[in-house]
Amino acid sequence: MCRSGFWWTFAQDESSCVVFGMPKEAIKLGGVDEVVALTHIASRLPRSIEEAR
Repeated sequence: MCRSGFWWTFAQDESSCVVFGMPKEAIKLGGVDEVVALTHIASRLPRSIEEAR
């Protein structure tokens, strides 16, 4: 279940980033629910929607 009940946030993982600055700060501040490789974000979206239902 997502924190707010309304959204689920993803951040790109460090190994697939050219520059990891923004995802790193979002993760550090607790604004990210899941860290995912760039190549897996699109396939992860439908599952996160199903899990939220």
